[in-house]
Amino acid sequence: MASASRDGTPGKRRDNDRRDKSSRDKSSRDKDKLNPRGKASGRGESAGRKGGPAGKRGGPAGERRGAGQHQQSTRKPHRKGSSRVDAETGKIRLNNSKPARNQLVEFDGDGATYVADGMRLQKVLAAAGVGSRRGAEELIAAGRVEVDGEVVLEQGLRIDPNTAIIKVDGARVVIDETKQYLALNKPKGWHSTMSDDQGRPCIGDLVAERVMAGQRLFHVGRLDADTEGLILLTNDGELAHRLMHPSYEVPKTYLATVRGEVGRGLGRKLRQGVELEDGPVSVDSFALLEVHQGESLVRLTLHEGRKRVVRRLLSEVGFPVIRLVRTDIGPVSLGKQRPGSLRALDKKEIGALYKGVGM
Repeated sequence: MASASRDGTPGKRRDNDRRDKSSRDKSSRDKDKLNPRGKASGRGESAGRKGGPAGKRGGPAGERRGAGQHQQSTRKPHRKGSSRVDAETGKIRLNNSKPARNQLVEFDGDGATYVADGMRLQKVLAAAGVGSRRGAEELIAAGRVEVDGEVVLEQGLRIDPNTAIIKVDGARVVIDETKQYLALNKPKGWHSTMSDDQGRPCIGDLVAERVMAGQRLFHVGRLDADTEGLILLTNDGELAHRLMHPSYEVPKTYLATVRGEVGRGLGRKLRQGVELEDGPVSVDSFALLEVHQGESLVRLTLHEGRKRVVRRLLSEVGFPVIRLVRTDIGPVSLGKQRPGSLRALDKKEIGALYKGVGM
C-alpha cells in the first residue's frame, strides 16, 4: 500500500521548516519563549491564509505546513547528534500495545484522513501503550502502522482517534485514555525490563497482576540490576518520552556509598565536569553526608541518563560505588517506600511532572 501524507508534500515541508527556522528574527524567538506550547502565536493559521483559498498555493496544505513549522520550532533540540527517526530501529522495536477485541472492521473512505484539529498519530500510539512517542515514530518510519487501511510513513499525521482504525503489525490497537502513574522502589538484583527471556527477576514481575488485569504499563528509563530505588511506571507515552529525553533535563538524585574517604574538593570537581569515554558529565549538586571506616556516603543530583553514568563518574574520580540508590526523579521522591512496593502518584506529583517537562 502507498505511503500516506496528509501534512502536505513531505520533502517540501521539511525544506520549508528549515528555511523558516533559520530566518526567524529575535522578536519571533521571544514570542516562542513566552508561548512555549504554541497556542496563540498563529503562525500556522497565517501560513494557511498566505496563498488564499483551497487549490491555490498556501491553501489547506499551507495551513498544515504552517502548523508543522510552529510545532517543530518550539521543540528543544537534542544536545547530541541528530533527532532523525531511525527506521531500522523501528523494524525491531517491540510493540507493547494490546490488540482490540474487534479486529474485523470495515474502512470508510480512501485511506488515512488528515484532521486539522486532531491528535498526532505518534501521540495516539503512545496513549495506546505501544511505547514512548519516540518508539511510535520509529514504528511509523518502519512501515508497521496503518490508519484506515493505509500504511503511514510520514510523521505528524493528525487523526481523529475516536474514528480512525489504527493497526500496528496488522492488529488493531485499543486506544485507552485511562492514565496510570506509579512509583516503584526497585530492589537490588532486579532488572529494569517488563519481561526477561532468561528468567531473571524483573520489574514486570512486580506489576504482573496489573498487566493481567488489562493495564498497559512501561517503565520510564532504567536502573542497572545492582542499583536500587525509584523508577516510574506509566502508560502516558508523551510524559514518559519527555521524562527520558535529555533535552528536558529532568534531575535525578542518588545516594551513593563509595569506597574511600571523600575530601572537600570533590564536589567542586564534579560540578565543573569530568570527561568520560562517551563525553563530559557534570553534577547539578553534591553533598558529603558521612565518612566512616574508609567509606563515604554522598548525595548527588544530575540530569544525565546515560548507562551507569553515576557509577562510571564516581569511579573515574577514584571512588568506586559500593551501593547506589536513586531517591528522586524530578519532584517525585522515594521517601520511606519499602523495596519492591508500588504506590500511585498523587495529583500534585503528576502535575509537577507535567510542569517540569512543559506539558
